[in-house]
Amino acid sequence: MDSLITAAARALAAGDPLGALNRVALREDAPALALRGIAMAQLGDFPRAKALLKRAARAFGPREAVARARCVVAEAEIALAARELGWPPRALDAARATLERHGDRLNGAHARHLAVRRLLLLGRLDEAEQGLAAIDPAPFPPAAQAVHELVAAGIALRRLSTAPAGAALARARAAARRAGNPALLAEVAGAERVLAAPAARLVANGATRPLRLDEVEVLQASDALLVDACRLVVRRRGAVVALAGRPVLFALARTLGEAWPGPADRATLLRQAFGAREADDSHRARLRVEIGRLRAKLRPLAAIEATAEGFALRPQGRGTVAVLAQPLDEPHGDVLAFLADGEAWSSSALALALGASQRTVQRALDALAEAGKVQSFGRGRARRWLTPPVPGFTTTLLLPAPLPGD
Repeated sequence: MDSLITAAARALAAGDPLGALNRVALREDAPALALRGIAMAQLGDFPRAKALLKRAARAFGPREAVARARCVVAEAEIALAARELGWPPRALDAARATLERHGDRLNGAHARHLAVRRLLLLGRLDEAEQGLAAIDPAPFPPAAQAVHELVAAGIALRRLSTAPAGAALARARAAARRAGNPALLAEVAGAERVLAAPAARLVANGATRPLRLDEVEVLQASDALLVDACRLVVRRRGAVVALAGRPVLFALARTLGEAWPGPADRATLLRQAFGAREADDSHRARLRVEIGRLRAKLRPLAAIEATAEGFALRPQGRGTVAVLAQPLDEPHGDVLAFLADGEAWSSSALALALGASQRTVQRALDALAEAGKVQSFGRGRARRWLTPPVPGFTTTLLLPAPLPGD
């Protein structure tokens, strides 16, 4: 490898893509094409980066399996940054195996980190945790150690384990400082802001106040019966009743929770659950049916008593009732939660991450665009959606995560 290629590679490792391009911008040999592709990716020009890396992979000879595998890993990283979650993971696995077989442990570990980050975006936290546990970051340079700790912090945040997340971010910041990489330091700072920002609102006893992630963690571990409007569940002492597929039942549970310790009157229940402004006998009959269904669902956690005014939620034994609401009451909050990372997403990638149909996601995006909350660019399969993050709030709780017992 000549001196210009070596210097360009060092510039890229230090987070200086312009310095790398100054050294190899006019060269057309395979190593230069690969480095130019990585530099363009760092500058955000993903289409150009992908084209350069594909050219580099073709330019490397049949005996240069390691170089071709590195190009595949770089393509996978670009796909992840562009939120192309449908990019074939088998290609990344094959490249990783090639790198590890030839002794390139650093790039092999980088491939493993990319696979784990993809699983994290998809909400497959158990698989992500297992994949991360297979990587020992100790022998690697500081930049790779910082990436490892950032991934660990991301998993901990999604599991709502704020103390391990904070510790991982502290290790990531120390490693990023040793590496002298501004991009890594900025990524660590962004993750630290998530810990400090309001993540939800607590509605209890007629009052509302914002909560950080660590406060949400404490609340979930308490004896309170928690109606969680972020994850659409009712939980207490580790027991969880999922109501994501039962929007009417959840609307009733939330209305009862917000009215606690008093009852929720029938008119309010009908309005919140069915949108009924003027109730008739059919509405009242349906309310009785749905309350019966909710009573059966919540029986292990609470009872629902009929009163003269309406219905009241009564936790089993002693305990309080609280509602955990979204930081801002926005429709399609789960879609906004993914777009809040500032990256451009396709509707197909959002559907894959949310576990929903692409048509459902497209309808949500159209509604958000009509309200001026998201914007798109490109056409057809190249169309991407983005929105700036909500200032001062984190949407971590709106991202999908496995429930206890899943």
